[in-house]
Amino acid sequence: MTSEHTIVALSTPTGIGAIGVIRLSGKDAIQIANSVFAGKDLTKQESHTLHFGLIKDGDSVIDEVVVSLFVAPKSYTKENVVEISCHGSNFIIQQIISLLIRKGAHAAKPGEFTLRAFLNGSLDLSQAEAVADLIASDSQAAHQVAMNQLRGGFSNELNELREQLIHFASMIELELDFAEEDVEFANRDQLQALINRIKLVIGKLIRSFELGNVIKQGINTVIAGRPNAGKSTLLNALLNEERAIVSSIAGTTRDTIEELLNINGINFRLIDTAGIREAQDAIEVIGVEKTMEKISQSALLLYLFDAAELSVPEILSDISRLQKPGVPFVAVANKMDLVDQDSLSLALPNGVQFISISAKEKSHIDDLKHLLYEVAVGDQLTENHTMVTNIRHVEALQRTQEALLQVELGLVNPVTSDFLAMDIKQALHYLGEITGQVTTDDLLENIFSKFCIGK
Repeated sequence: MTSEHTIVALSTPTGIGAIGVIRLSGKDAIQIANSVFAGKDLTKQESHTLHFGLIKDGDSVIDEVVVSLFVAPKSYTKENVVEISCHGSNFIIQQIISLLIRKGAHAAKPGEFTLRAFLNGSLDLSQAEAVADLIASDSQAAHQVAMNQLRGGFSNELNELREQLIHFASMIELELDFAEEDVEFANRDQLQALINRIKLVIGKLIRSFELGNVIKQGINTVIAGRPNAGKSTLLNALLNEERAIVSSIAGTTRDTIEELLNINGINFRLIDTAGIREAQDAIEVIGVEKTMEKISQSALLLYLFDAAELSVPEILSDISRLQKPGVPFVAVANKMDLVDQDSLSLALPNGVQFISISAKEKSHIDDLKHLLYEVAVGDQLTENHTMVTNIRHVEALQRTQEALLQVELGLVNPVTSDFLAMDIKQALHYLGEITGQVTTDDLLENIFSKFCIGK
């Protein structure tokens, strides 16, 4: 998987801008850059220095640039790295990259710089994946989770437990050399205690995925209810802008409307849906079907009802119809400006949060935002809270759990040391897949192909 080639790519976004940064990495990066640079001799300069000069193709000047030097191993990839900051013209950038390729560099593949950082030991695999998450983060929470993982995250915790498990595996392997003497070097009670600790950590990490994934992707929050409940008015109030058409005519919203709302650093993907009722025409039939589809895909359901119109049995019937196991549910009484607050008495099912508002008057909208955040996140997101956001990691953790179960069965119903060692090795294998102690070329290609070029 390693390559002797020096690679080159644009590391800033394409398009016209003030500057573009072209990155080279590899054994010959400095020599190649030096061959087109008119200024100081780059091969004789210190690491982490900047140099002003010209990029020239023969006698033709392409651009004035600033060159940054990072001499191996003091770089992101642990190879020689050169970054050329040029003017942000697409023509200039392509001229420089084409010139560097003619001088011996190879066009970088997606994620190849970070792949080299992993292969050269600068990052473990989970940290490398966090780089992509960090680039893609579009909220404070997603940024925080990615930064925590980039700094070591759960890999530090897993590596410590993995090292202890390796110790027990080696002790059991040692027992195989003394099989005829029937001795035990690995204390089975201590091994069981270690397995319990690992299972506790793994269980916590697997449970964190549900929240971690929605933070990474944004929390799908469906606003559902009957026609004229005020769903579009509520969407506009939450966004503080007139995004959805508001009308007194029931069934105005025929299709779903999706908008992004950031609450305390968390992205909520608000989905305004068609009202739930017996459809009056073919188009409304499609709208209601889409509503039910969105509800089935929601991570949080906000049920809005008209407190001035619906009876308590109707409200409870709607909740029973819409509530899904494991999906947080917020019942919102709207149009409370038209009714007496004390007249609304509801005995709601377990797991249903309740708040009363007036979307038209924008009354208690901030309270609703606070409730949405508490229901979705609560106190689970702290600076030191380890969270899994990657499905590959979850699958590896689940397979580790299954392997540890086999080890436990071997302890409860004693098996020979060779079988016990085999099950422990299986658990170690799956743990190693997360941080990259165990890899295959196919796995690495799949992970890094999803990166942007230039990173």
